[in-house]
Amino acid sequence: MTKPPIGGNRTGRKLSQKVKKGKLKASSRRWIERHINDPYVQRAQLEGYRARAAFKLLEIDEKHKILSGARRVIDLGAAPGSWSQIAANVTRSTDADPQVVAIDFLKMDPLPGVHIFQLDFLDPTAPDQLMEALGGAPDLVLSDMAAPTTGHRQTDHIRTMHLCEVAAHFAIDVLATGGHFLAKTFQGGTERELLTLLKQNFKQVIHVKPASSRAESVEMFLLAKGFKGRSGVQKSAEDDGHEDDADDFYADRDIADDVEAN
Repeated sequence: MTKPPIGGNRTGRKLSQKVKKGKLKASSRRWIERHINDPYVQRAQLEGYRARAAFKLLEIDEKHKILSGARRVIDLGAAPGSWSQIAANVTRSTDADPQVVAIDFLKMDPLPGVHIFQLDFLDPTAPDQLMEALGGAPDLVLSDMAAPTTGHRQTDHIRTMHLCEVAAHFAIDVLATGGHFLAKTFQGGTERELLTLLKQNFKQVIHVKPASSRAESVEMFLLAKGFKGRSGVQKSAEDDGHEDDADDFYADRDIADDVEAN
């Protein structure tokens, strides 16, 4: 069972370390202090994960079982690679027979069992390269992609939502029937068109916020479970005989309690 760290941690490091002022800006110093005192950061180091983000995926899987039975996985926006680490372990992927393909425009250090592309996913050639490397339909498409932040919340939301939409269309194009799609989004409202598209193509669509996602963060994760397959998918809401309402969707959200990293 994945549980948030409580109190101290097995590293023996105190959760109240301070960073000397020096020449650092106050904002930079606060970020560093928060990072080094974050129990999830310390736990990731202890357990060999490349980033604290590993626990976000593990907590989501603990409740929603999206990794169970996964044989092939595509990881979008993968750097530094903690989600790919988990996927490679679950699929028993090897370098000789990779079952996990990862992509990021940032450089990633090699990972056993993971075929890594340093490439922008918006590159027109990226989808075909990923599928060729994987050698079959994925059971799970993960996307932790987020646009570089500008400091303007609405702009950041729009830019990251665009990446989420591109990832969703890709997932619908490539997933095996019964597969799942998990993508980062930001609080502020998911576009109705995207929600409608996902609900037409998946059996269940919800928002989740794992405990390891910082309480002050606006990030959430959009989870679409049980891909219906490409036979008759992407129909209009009218053809389905109903019209999805974003307000109804948000009434069904599954948001875990936030846990502050302090």
